[in-house]
Amino acid sequence: MTAEKITVTIPHDLKVKLVNIKDELKTSMSAIYKEALEAYLEKKELEKWEKGALLASSDKKYQSLSKELGNAEGKIFEY
Repeated sequence: MTAEKITVTIPHDLKVKLVNIKDELKTSMSAIYKEALEAYLEKKELEKWEKGALLASSDKKYQSLSKELGNAEGKIFEY
């Protein structure tokens, strides 16, 4: 994986907390930022899926099509 250097601006209090955690965990700021960004992106992706599921569950046309396509009596099909 290729890494890119970025610059972020954060409040001083947050930086102090991050430095404390970094020292406690004996890790780098980059590792903390990477983990936090990955968690944030995963959370946002999940929110998109949840929103899509909510929209689909309220769409009568989608529900009808879903029932029609899902009526396989428990059989598994390979594509």
